[in-house]
Amino acid sequence: MHPYLFSLPVPWSDEPFHLRSFGVLVALGFLFGAHLLQRLAARYSDDPEGEQERWSQIVMWILFGVFGGARLMYVIVEVLRGSETGHGYLARPWTMLFFWEGGLVMYGGLAGGIAAGVYKARKVGVRWLHGLDLAMIGTFFAQAIGRVGCLMVGDDYGSVVPERFRDLPFPVVVHVPDPLPPGSLFGPENAGQVLWATQPWMSLNALLLGFVALWLLKRRRYEGQVLWWTIALYAVGRFTIEVFRGDAIRGKWFDDAISTSQLISIVAGLIAVAMLVKNRGRVDADLPRPREGGAAPGSA
Repeated sequence: MHPYLFSLPVPWSDEPFHLRSFGVLVALGFLFGAHLLQRLAARYSDDPEGEQERWSQIVMWILFGVFGGARLMYVIVEVLRGSETGHGYLARPWTMLFFWEGGLVMYGGLAGGIAAGVYKARKVGVRWLHGLDLAMIGTFFAQAIGRVGCLMVGDDYGSVVPERFRDLPFPVVVHVPDPLPPGSLFGPENAGQVLWATQPWMSLNALLLGFVALWLLKRRRYEGQVLWWTIALYAVGRFTIEVFRGDAIRGKWFDDAISTSQLISIVAGLIAVAMLVKNRGRVDADLPRPREGGAAPGSA
């Protein structure tokens, strides 16, 4: 676990500059997901060069939507919970923009990225529902990389493992170092503890969904089929992993019976299942297909 990749002295400050592993891995994940998305867009188009140009514009909107949505949902949840952090945002509204202090919600990022991406896709003439099918593939491969940053920094950690399961290997459990490395978010109460390795679980879940989405893309019958299937499957996986989470910062509701992410998973999962049922007999005759002899995504 390495919260800081390296630190550099800052002449005008007593605090050094820390390059956080979380930020680096999130950036790498986004870059990989964006590259994969553009490759897929070119492959599923009769105008690959034009499509890549259009998607280069869309990707920038997705970037701002992801970070804006992730931060906005975190702020809203904290304010609604009436937490100390939420009261701080109301007293000092400008601190809502300090995303580098932590506080990003994946579901908020997903919603923000979709909203911004759809808006720009419609402006540049891209079939937005088809684009969402492609975007979900890039999203989950990006998340698989970014979630490694959660483990490195100690964010999104699991609850304490019962004694009888503590000898299980990584990535089922994770042994928290004692003392904690500087910048760790595990919290002093978890130093030396054995926790459920929820961060690797989320990475593996996202990686699996990325491959499932690729498989579905080749077999889909209508635009949006990949989108709804991956949201439904992600909701199930995320709800399950949340059972093993140990960080209360994500927010809990109804006398701590359910977390924010579980609540959203129920709603998102039901909407996705409803859309799959509604479209179960649908077949799009003009569904974009991969170009014959087109390069595989990510190939040179």
